[in-house]
Amino acid sequence: MCGRCRCTLRPHDVSRGRTLRHINMDRYRPSYNVSPGFNVPVVRRDDGKDKGEEEGVVLHCMKWGLVPSFTKKTDKPDHYKMFNSRSETIREKASFRRLIPNSRCLVSVEGFYEWKKDGSKKQPYYIHFKDGKPLVFAALYDSWKNAEGEVLYTFTILTTSSSSSLQWLHDRMPVILGNKESSDMWLNGRPTSNFDTLLKPYEEADLMWYPVTPAMGKPSFDSPECINEIQLKCDESKSISHFFMKKGAKGEKEHNNEDKRGHMKNDESRSLKEEKEVDIYGTQSTSNTNELDIKPKVLPPWEEPVDSRLKQEVDDFPQFPAGMDQHPTKTDHTASSPERKKIKVANNVGTSGSTKELPEEKHELGAFVYTTKPTTPVKMKGKGANDSQQKLFAYFKKN
Repeated sequence: MCGRCRCTLRPHDVSRGRTLRHINMDRYRPSYNVSPGFNVPVVRRDDGKDKGEEEGVVLHCMKWGLVPSFTKKTDKPDHYKMFNSRSETIREKASFRRLIPNSRCLVSVEGFYEWKKDGSKKQPYYIHFKDGKPLVFAALYDSWKNAEGEVLYTFTILTTSSSSSLQWLHDRMPVILGNKESSDMWLNGRPTSNFDTLLKPYEEADLMWYPVTPAMGKPSFDSPECINEIQLKCDESKSISHFFMKKGAKGEKEHNNEDKRGHMKNDESRSLKEEKEVDIYGTQSTSNTNELDIKPKVLPPWEEPVDSRLKQEVDDFPQFPAGMDQHPTKTDHTASSPERKKIKVANNVGTSGSTKELPEEKHELGAFVYTTKPTTPVKMKGKGANDSQQKLFAYFKKN
């Protein structure tokens, strides 16, 4: 298959130094990225019937992509439909069979492009002669007239099976006429000539190729960069065996790291057990002590919790004597309130009542003073209406 080529030749180079009549050569535009639909110089036979000239050869600029003459005049030309034709079947298809006797032509280019498929990716290669001479392809041409009466000349490039040196790249290649004898035979041979000897793979060793930029895959990309050689990247890391080898090495490394962490943890716990214990008083205990033999540490008073100290103080506090008022009052407040030193007991005898101050007993404990009263209440002679008041004062013992 040949779908892209480079044609930057001058008309003189295409005609190989011969003086040929030019037809429509004003349409020719040299390009590094020629695709179907482009105007390309073609060498063909000219019988001279229209102008009474002798039979000869002309250089005719035609469009790449065959449009058969029997195509409807109202149809739009599709140059991608027949830009190649298989040399093995040209005698079987009507589109090509009728062209073999009198519509053979030669297409000269400097090189052509072919794509190497690698999965979903395609890498283009540029193929050319080592000495830089033009490649000559075997081709067939035809003419078609549209509804406006304009005549359009188009051509198709013949292809064959790929040569042994290019089978790795593609299974098809254009028919290359490698010498003048083969080119003249294809162009000037009789209709009854055996052309099968020409339509075969090119097996000579003067073809060379190299990878080029994938950007030339776009027909609009047209510059000398299309034929610049590039360096391909190696994808060794994508090997499936390499992938599993890396994954296995990684798992083994993680396993070794876990073992190391386990040993470090055991060593750390062992060192913690063996380190010397220092008590709060600065004395050291011997190492390697059995956990069951370790005695609980005794904290000094200033480091004991507040709750335990408070409980100890309560336990050590002196017990109150029987009948002692267990609600202490501060000395300064008690001394300044003489009313708090007396307990009035009202005793109503008949219609008259009398009061009597009971003696108080003082008990000093630190900064507090406690008062007591007799355990046996003082009974007054007679009983009056103030008994309820006496009970009330006895209930609210104010200090």
